[in-house]
Amino acid sequence: MRDRFSKLMMTVAIGTAAVAAISVSTGTSAQAPAEGFVMKTPWGDPDLQGIWTDEASTPLQRSPKYANQEFFTEEQRAELDKARSELLGRDRRVERGTELDVAGAYNAQFVSVKRTGLRTSMIVAPSNGRIPPMTPEAQKTMAADRDFRLALLQSTDTCKNESVACRGGKYDPKPSARRSELSPRYNTARMNRFDNPEDGALPDRCLTLGLPEFGANAGSFRRIVQTPNGVTMFYDVGQGQGWQRNIIMDGRPHLPANIRQWYGDSRGHWEGNTLVIDVTNFSPKTDYQGSRENLHLVERWTRTGPNTVDYQVTIEDPTVWTQAWTAKQEFALQNGKENRIYYEPRCVEGNYGLPGLMRGVRTDERAFAQRKGPDPAKRDIATDFVGVEDDPLQ
Repeated sequence: MRDRFSKLMMTVAIGTAAVAAISVSTGTSAQAPAEGFVMKTPWGDPDLQGIWTDEASTPLQRSPKYANQEFFTEEQRAELDKARSELLGRDRRVERGTELDVAGAYNAQFVSVKRTGLRTSMIVAPSNGRIPPMTPEAQKTMAADRDFRLALLQSTDTCKNESVACRGGKYDPKPSARRSELSPRYNTARMNRFDNPEDGALPDRCLTLGLPEFGANAGSFRRIVQTPNGVTMFYDVGQGQGWQRNIIMDGRPHLPANIRQWYGDSRGHWEGNTLVIDVTNFSPKTDYQGSRENLHLVERWTRTGPNTVDYQVTIEDPTVWTQAWTAKQEFALQNGKENRIYYEPRCVEGNYGLPGLMRGVRTDERAFAQRKGPDPAKRDIATDFVGVEDDPLQ
């Protein structure tokens, strides 16, 4: 039931994703698209078809220690590869048998680590490689959400022990009076309460995180299929949260503003050899870095060689960020034989685990009321992967 999307903590259950993630990669190319390179479909459109993935690890944001350095040196990459490989097989969780030890769920034996990429960040604009500052209103919204979550944690050992998960909060042995409050806005992340299904994170409910999809250290895959009148992309991500998007290519305008979709409304056209996709109409129940229904993406997919596709996306939400920002990835062509990608989402948490988790919390509450167990409000059921080292690349 733990969130499988935390940093480099994707597990071996990913299947084909883990296989590719473990493979030795030399990193993505920093070169410009090959001039004049064109692959065409039988009907004459640029050909983007195939199964694609990012074979190297590149953090979304640039670490401040690299300042305005856009690319790693070979020496830096070698040092990072060595430091990150040493994380494999290590297990430095808190004292064995404690609640937080169990909450850790996986030790480093379950981690896949890809080689370090050439870029110090996926973000190429702004030039500092960082997500732009949030607007004052967005900062207030995020602060209200953070304060609510910290209040639910205040009486747990997580705050008592001053864990990083309680950063910004404080310990109080008395459970917060806010435990009965509704979340400040629709909940998308795990909180220290399970009164309703919506108290669980989206992956707990077998709901994907959607677009933009940058993958993770264990990888993600997208299969692109084209027809004369459309493009479809199937994403194999996480631990079974696979999903499909269809790109309308006939020039029709976006859906009316009152129609919202989990993956937004994708409308595409060709600019030379580049597929340009404009994505709007996101659901307010999705969330990317604080952006919800006002998220706007402009994606650019360009075939740069027989085995490479350049992906660039500009992300905009004037209600959340003070300026638009752009991220870039290079995808490598994968083996396209049968069963190289998993088409049926295999997530079971929402179907089986979620009802069981809620029943478990109700059982704990009844036991406490009968003085047969600890106060559930003083247990941390929100913090994940406690005690596992951070990836030095991030």
